[in-house]
Amino acid sequence: MKTSQKIIVVSCTCLLVIVSVGCAAAARKLYTAKAEKRAAKEAAQNIEKEIQELEKEVEELEKEQAQREAEGKKEVITEEQPQAKGKKIAIDPGHQGPNVDMSDLEPMGPGSQEMKAKASSGTQGRYTNVPEYELTLNISKQLRLELEQRGYEVVLTREDHDTAISNSERALMAAEEGADIYVRIHANGSEDPLTKGAMTMVPSAENPYVGALHPKSYALGEAVINAYCQECGMENDGVQLYDNMTGINWSQIPVIILEMGYMTNEQDDVNMQDPEYEKKMVRGIANGIDQYFAAGN
Repeated sequence: MKTSQKIIVVSCTCLLVIVSVGCAAAARKLYTAKAEKRAAKEAAQNIEKEIQELEKEVEELEKEQAQREAEGKKEVITEEQPQAKGKKIAIDPGHQGPNVDMSDLEPMGPGSQEMKAKASSGTQGRYTNVPEYELTLNISKQLRLELEQRGYEVVLTREDHDTAISNSERALMAAEEGADIYVRIHANGSEDPLTKGAMTMVPSAENPYVGALHPKSYALGEAVINAYCQECGMENDGVQLYDNMTGINWSQIPVIILEMGYMTNEQDDVNMQDPEYEKKMVRGIANGIDQYFAAGN
């Protein structure tokens, strides 16, 4: 019996050793798998972190590049332009505030029997609720600064929303101030909210009041609308002929109306209230004026 017990004990011991060895191997295998998984996870996290850092570096570089480009543009903009020397620009911020009653009528043109309201407050942003008379004065003041930096002399027909001055009086004021051109700043409106884009309005050659101003007015309107749309990306509706505008018909110098965009279209309306977009609008108008005078007009 003692011999048998020894054999059993030895057998059990061997079995335990075998089991222990097998468990250790399995444990090592499991540990190795977990270690490999952990290492792979850490590697993936490191890669993701490196990607995020690279993306951040790229973003910073893009910002620096954009800033350099903006500074470069600013330097060009603030340079005096040779064609600006001795030139004076009259800017008319279209419409005026509702506090001034300008509902009285005035002739549509010199000697005209057709009468129109002296002025109005204009349209309003369908999405921003900003009235046209505020937008036009805002852009006109920015445009004055831009043109002055380029070397032009500039006069505005109004400086606030409560000045009582009619459309015919504004046109006559532009000539009396000795301006070379008369640029009227407006924004459009439509029943169709999908209608968008910019245009310039000029008198036709057949205009009974200012037909003689057509060639130079058209040249100015074409230069401004093309430069404006190129700079700010507004849809270009070209130069349109209008002979029923009091502010055009009373002008004594080349005249245009710039309809900067549709305040009844969401994209145009929102863009025209974006300070960065407004800078593009102003640069575009000024570029067009530069091109007009550079062409020898």
